Amino acid sequence: MALTAKMKRFAEEYIVDLNATQAAVRSGYSQATAGSVGHENLKKPEIAEYIDQLLEERSIRTRITADRVLERWWDLANADPNELAQLRRLNCRNCNGDDHKFQWVDEAEYKRACDNAVAEAKAASIDKGENIEPLIPSDEGGYGFDKLFDPHPNCPKCHGEGVLDLHMADTRKVSTPAKRLFAGIKQTQAGIEIKFRDQDKALENVARHLGMFTDKVEHSGTVKTEVKHDLRKLSPQELMQLEHIVAKSADPG
Repeated sequence: MALTAKMKRFAEEYIVDLNATQAAVRSGYSQATAGSVGHENLKKPEIAEYIDQLLEERSIRTRITADRVLERWWDLANADPNELAQLRRLNCRNCNGDDHKFQWVDEAEYKRACDNAVAEAKAASIDKGENIEPLIPSDEGGYGFDKLFDPHPNCPKCHGEGVLDLHMADTRKVSTPAKRLFAGIKQTQAGIEIKFRDQDKALENVARHLGMFTDKVEHSGTVKTEVKHDLRKLSPQELMQLEHIVAKSADPG
């Protein structure tokens, strides 16, 4: 059977996002029956052949293959968000000081604090017209404070809770999967917000590509997706097998 203009339009719309229902709507079919019509169109050999032809032509034209797309989805689904942003609990100034007393970074920092105390006392003395003794801080806690150390569980100051610290990575230097997860930044009233791409959607795309989902058309015309294999319930061995399949499909050799 020769393809009608409407069938060709459906195939051309389908390769845009691989959504049969939306392709049917965009190519002029009724919204009410688009789900069932789209599903039936995909079953027609002449339409399926034309879709394959369009996909092959596009692949050659853009040099994009299904394997390369799958590799990107897999990277995105497995990217670690902690590479981009971390909410950390770091040690407070008393955590690792001697006898849990205030710890200074070095002698230079301590000297600056002493100088500030003297300056503040002088200013107060002039303001009040009397001699004000400076409150020189103690260095009994010692030196060597490093903000990146973990909280001390027995610290009497923070009780092992540490200090909350929000860290944002240099996005130029993160791994390739993390770069794919990164969707940009947004300036808000509260500060900078890191935007992430949808990892659940990427995982769903991997599952669809590997045939783990099936679409079932109901009598109402709606399309119901059934999960043949829930990736989140796979055993470590099954996940390793899946990674092997993805790695093999992404191997240009």
